[in-house]
Amino acid sequence: MKHSRRLSTLAILRATTLFALTPIFAQSAPTILHAAEAAKILPDAVFFRGQSATIQGRNSAGIHFANDMFVLTALVDNSGYSSGIQQKYQAYFITEVPLDFSGKTLKPGAYGVGIVKDHFIVMDIAAHDLFTAPVTHDAVLKRPTPLQLDADGDHYRLYFGRDYVSFAQAK
Repeated sequence: MKHSRRLSTLAILRATTLFALTPIFAQSAPTILHAAEAAKILPDAVFFRGQSATIQGRNSAGIHFANDMFVLTALVDNSGYSSGIQQKYQAYFITEVPLDFSGKTLKPGAYGVGIVKDHFIVMDIAAHDLFTAPVTHDAVLKRPTPLQLDADGDHYRLYFGRDYVSFAQAK
């Protein structure tokens, strides 16, 4: 009887251990969130450079990582900003994970972003430029939209029309 109790206890311990470790082994690949999914998570308005700007939920996207962290972005109504800020501040970008943009690390936080000429500009919420990254023009993209996010292997492409910036989760 003692032997069967020990076996039962060992079986329970093994099952408990495997159950506790299941989330580690069961993590799936990151998932791209399209506009309808991203808009449910994003706020209706965001703070940037002393003002509140409404987001365009129909022009939003995101990534849901296996560890339940997110990257979210949406075009914004920047009409209340000065023309200098309007030119650069086209979208709001939130990340819960560090990201790598052509060797430049973006820490978790909320940022203003946009594409000007051939550069992707990242600004802190006070509208100070943090860095730029190169932009690529995708002439073969079949149906460009104002904003979209696509997976490209272990990288992602954030499109503004046919122009995109490539980034990856920082290691």
